[in-house]
Amino acid sequence: MASSTASLNGKTSQVAVVCHGATDLRVEERPIPTPGPGEAQIQVGVTGLCGSDLHYYSHGANGTFKIRSPLVLGHESCGIVTALGPEQPASVSLKVGDRVAMEVGVFCKTCRFCRIGRYNLCTDMRFASSAKTFPHLDGTLREVMTFKSELLHKLPPSLDLPLAALAEPLAVVLHAFRRAHLVPGARVLILGAGAVGLLAAAVARASGCTAVVAVDIEQGKLDFAKEMDWATSTYLLPRGPRVSGLDALEAAKTAWEGLKASNAVTATEGLDEGFDCVFECTGVESCMQLAVMAALPGTKVLFVGMGTANLLLPTGPAMLREVDLLGVFRYANCYPDALALLGSGRLGDVGRMVTQRYPLAQAEQAFEDMRRGKDEKGNTVVKVMVGNLDLK
Repeated sequence: MASSTASLNGKTSQVAVVCHGATDLRVEERPIPTPGPGEAQIQVGVTGLCGSDLHYYSHGANGTFKIRSPLVLGHESCGIVTALGPEQPASVSLKVGDRVAMEVGVFCKTCRFCRIGRYNLCTDMRFASSAKTFPHLDGTLREVMTFKSELLHKLPPSLDLPLAALAEPLAVVLHAFRRAHLVPGARVLILGAGAVGLLAAAVARASGCTAVVAVDIEQGKLDFAKEMDWATSTYLLPRGPRVSGLDALEAAKTAWEGLKASNAVTATEGLDEGFDCVFECTGVESCMQLAVMAALPGTKVLFVGMGTANLLLPTGPAMLREVDLLGVFRYANCYPDALALLGSGRLGDVGRMVTQRYPLAQAEQAFEDMRRGKDEKGNTVVKVMVGNLDLK
């Protein structure tokens, strides 16, 4: 992205939240960039913190992707166009003042995956706030940024700007649902009631699923899912040590027996035989194993959560039961539908998912509260937003 210095509202510098390594988060002053050819300058609104952001903050890495130079975090964001660079693509109809959501994965357009529309698998993808590629591409936790105009999506008039930051996790969910090919009346299991899991439950209910069972280790998140009518029933998974391999497999078997015996399953006839679809939204090995066990023969498991690089899965039983195990990596061609769905109201009051809001100057507090799962007042953390709280 362009980096020559510009000004906005009389300012030539801005604040950015920069990760230098594990628990080394700094609020720094940086110049305001000028948009280059085919780019737009955006005054950034709020950014939703994601699990990958938390990994970079906590460990200086997300899996095998290690920070090699200071990196601005954040990728679930929205803002207002404040300037346009030259040579805008013919397909772009942006103007100054437009409210937009930023789809922050820059794909090459030429590899085999881009050419067939599966650009989320682009071999040369550069994703803002990810350390997978180097030099890193800075994320959205800053006051002003420039980005490719063709990756900015105008908001529906009915959608409040801050809620547009939820388009990114919702796009992940929509991509998963497209891979699932669910039919109305399906009975689904959602493992993990974080932001992605809750949105998956909301979409399941809006799609006509008759049973949506949400599972988590935090009762507060399950209560929220029930209160929003996104889950027809819930199950509190007993906490235990995080294990791997055969130990995780034993924990998964115990968890499945407990879930089958619970009212969440026994209240619906035949559900103890398995679910029509399982959305695994935690990335925890034992939960990924549980997902396979809980799928009805001939159905699908969608692995939405990331975080375990190598794991043991019960693939033998899955093959014998013709359970399809499908990975979900980000999204492709989902942003317009995600924004339209958020603006339609069909998911209910999704803004209630945003449980904590912080200005950029308090970003470290936001990450610490997210890591604990509770804020300083003891409230459950569901979705944290950080940024310009006054930009609407």
